[in-house]
Amino acid sequence: MELITTYICKQFDIGIHSNMFGGRIMSLIDDAAGSYAAQLCDTPNVVTIKFDELVFKKPVKVGSILKIYGKVLRFGNSSLELYMEVRKHNVYTGIQEIVTHTNVKFVRIDEDGNAIPISDRIKERYAARFKQFGKGLLTPESRELIVLTAEVTA
Repeated sequence: MELITTYICKQFDIGIHSNMFGGRIMSLIDDAAGSYAAQLCDTPNVVTIKFDELVFKKPVKVGSILKIYGKVLRFGNSSLELYMEVRKHNVYTGIQEIVTHTNVKFVRIDEDGNAIPISDRIKERYAARFKQFGKGLLTPESRELIVLTAEVTA
């Protein structure tokens, strides 16, 4: 899985039981998954169409650091399904506990909101990156490595 974002729980995230509000966690998942899907598909034009069940396994308190991870489950014709996981990170031990997880489905759309295909080039590029690097998004350093490798083999 890829680390997509990190978030620190603040006072205004807290609900009436002194835990982070579940709707806020769901919003963080949607933001992270949406940005991940947009980067993978090379377009900001992706919309959430489905969330699977969310079960909250651990409470989150003010000051807790959340790490949100994701991975591609499958590409469809115009859709992308992701597995998303929220973990509470202990800065003293490095131990991470799963707070919740779910599958989220996105559809690529045009300017009028109609579903349009995700190109085979996008799907093939993801498969190649995952095979070589174990992830779909590359850091600038990884991109430089690809360019250098291509120059050496050319």
